[in-house]
Amino acid sequence: MLKIAIQKSGRLYEHSLHLLQECGIEINNGNRQLKSVAFNFPVEVYFLRDDDIPQYVYDGVADAGIVGENIVYEKNKEVDVVSKLGFGRCRLSIAVPKNMNYTSVDDLKDLKIATSYTNLLQNFLNKKNVNAEIHEISGSVEIAPGIGLADAICDLVSSGSTLFTNGLKEAEVILQSEAVLISGKNISAENNAILDKLRLRINAVKAAKNNKYIMLNAPNNQLKKIASVLPGMKSPTIVPLAEEGWSSVQSVVNESDFWDIIEKLKSYGAEGILVVPIEKMIL
Repeated sequence: MLKIAIQKSGRLYEHSLHLLQECGIEINNGNRQLKSVAFNFPVEVYFLRDDDIPQYVYDGVADAGIVGENIVYEKNKEVDVVSKLGFGRCRLSIAVPKNMNYTSVDDLKDLKIATSYTNLLQNFLNKKNVNAEIHEISGSVEIAPGIGLADAICDLVSSGSTLFTNGLKEAEVILQSEAVLISGKNISAENNAILDKLRLRINAVKAAKNNKYIMLNAPNNQLKKIASVLPGMKSPTIVPLAEEGWSSVQSVVNESDFWDIIEKLKSYGAEGILVVPIEKMIL
């Protein structure tokens, strides 16, 4: 049975559970248990503090885990990043007071920087040849400059509203982060096979979210142009309609390209364009 660790509370907890559910894995954690066995998939889920997940995976207590990249690289344990999961996106940034005239990383020299990400911050400062004092604290890092504890901070940023509220501004981005699936170096062959099955399901869910299924009617004299912007998974499906000179075209469109493609299709005479969400997409 595959043992996988996820955050027991916090910003990744709900997303991680939802991802497993989208993968068809039924888990009951109604009483906020520390571990739960799935009903229909050979996996046992451990609910842990996010900071502890890389250690548990490294030690082999858990075979795999879902955790933020920021934690993986801060803890620096020998684990494999199996897959990026597309949620929990944020950035680890250095922020300074709004009224500071910040022009470059050299302005950080000799400042006291408060953070709970001491390793990532120190590595960044070393690469930039900047000597600054790191003050390690946990929780409420953003208030440190306001109470005179530090001159600047290094913390996770999503929208930036917390920084704004506390009179701070972003100065340097150290790391772009999102939730990732990690695995241990010594995972057994049996559990690695289960992990591969889980990865297949996760990739299907991710692909479905990133793509849309579209159907449209197109004049036959424009099919070549329309097919050129609708590659689909291999090529679009084209079926003649009862009305002479027209065909039905079906394809898959990436979310990021969706509106550009729709505009081109309209310019090529496409009509009756239907857009359908995809639940799962096996590549």
